[in-house]
Amino acid sequence: MSAGSSLHMAYRRAGRVTSRQIWAGTHYSTKSRPSNSGFTRVTKYIAGAGVVGAPGLWWFANGRNEVPPHLASPESGNLAVARGPSREEVTRMISKEEYSFLPRDGGVNRYDGTRVASNSPTEDRYIHGTFPSPWKDGKTWMAWGVLDGHAGWQTADLLEKQLVPFVRHGLDKIKSPSDQISDEKVSDTIKKAFINLDESILKTAVEASQGNLPLQDKLANLAPAFAGSCALLSIYDPTTLKLHVACTGDSRAVLGQKNAEGKWEAIPLSVDQTGDNQEEIARLKKEHPGEEEIVAGGRVLGIMVSRAFGDSRWKWPVDLQKDLKKKFDGPSILMPKYKILTPPYLTAEPVVTSTKIDPSKPSFLIMATDGLWDNLSSQQAVDLVVKWIEKPTALSKSLTEPKYEPYDFTKYEWKEEFDEKRTTVQDGNAAVHLVRNALGGNHHEMIQGRLAYGTPFCRSIRDDITVQVVFFHVPGQ
Repeated sequence: MSAGSSLHMAYRRAGRVTSRQIWAGTHYSTKSRPSNSGFTRVTKYIAGAGVVGAPGLWWFANGRNEVPPHLASPESGNLAVARGPSREEVTRMISKEEYSFLPRDGGVNRYDGTRVASNSPTEDRYIHGTFPSPWKDGKTWMAWGVLDGHAGWQTADLLEKQLVPFVRHGLDKIKSPSDQISDEKVSDTIKKAFINLDESILKTAVEASQGNLPLQDKLANLAPAFAGSCALLSIYDPTTLKLHVACTGDSRAVLGQKNAEGKWEAIPLSVDQTGDNQEEIARLKKEHPGEEEIVAGGRVLGIMVSRAFGDSRWKWPVDLQKDLKKKFDGPSILMPKYKILTPPYLTAEPVVTSTKIDPSKPSFLIMATDGLWDNLSSQQAVDLVVKWIEKPTALSKSLTEPKYEPYDFTKYEWKEEFDEKRTTVQDGNAAVHLVRNALGGNHHEMIQGRLAYGTPFCRSIRDDITVQVVFFHVPGQ
């Protein structure tokens, strides 16, 4: 049986996750087609006039004499003032992909999630659900994951379908009794699964390019190697209460935990792996002695992360890249801007942490792509979730909204630091709550402005944002 054959993959739907299911966060949008009569009229005008812009399309399709609603007087040639998203539209945008589940299993009270796109299509993906314990003890494990793609969505999309099956396949091969399996053994197995999957992505791409497949199939197999993705995966064993977190890239996992004094602390379960991480810089210099220019300006040969899936430009020999560039118009080669002497420079090997969840201490897990952490620190995110947990009190305090001066882009820029005074509690989903407050909270002009632009202009304002919040032993959740 293949690694993933026993794993039922399904798209997100309403309802509770059941055993043997992992829900994948891919969504497709469809647009209703105009009526046949509308098509006939529009087609006729297009045939006679060539390209028709959006105002003309409205005009022809409706066959009316009045001016389209988004135009002012035709004599003036001016457009009416357009309106950005309203408060209600903001809520719809940040909660469009929200989900909540109440597993009530092994101390997990609930978990929430959402995704807000910047790229079109979004390059983020996510995973959540359950699978049978690899120890064959009849128990059920849980998994959550956020996948942050870059240079395309294809790598993250593949990880969404294959990462958990590869990890499960590795864990299933461990033969020791469950009570003798160390955290180190689980960690090493997860690391190997990540590495094996990345090697499969790169190997499949090369073999496809050299085989007899049709061109479209070759390109489909090359795409996940040409693009790249970070991966953050958490696996929870409710029997041992162990939470294993594997991080490749700069997505982040944080545990919010209430201590004996009643204070909520932010406990890091991962560390951002970027060109600013001193340990990563030291590792790269040790692996590539004499290549002092590998890391500069917080980037590794131009890329921000120091670990990732795919990203073949940082892993393949230059001659292979040149050949694939010539034959398939692959990505631009890093040379001569950067010296590529001893690849690979990136690795998909994750850093894995294992944490025992203490049932006597209320706690929750926050997992998010860097689109959230661009605007929040780990402690700020934890504090926001705590306010959401205590929402009856927090909500009553947020009803009186402060008055803000008109938002001045030249003064603050878009990626302004989070201000606790802008906190608001108005969402029933903890992940949506984090997104709202990261983008502006009760400063409605700020959040509406950050959501007003579409692709590609919004890329300088915000990244794709994917968030998951898992509650362990939290009363009331």
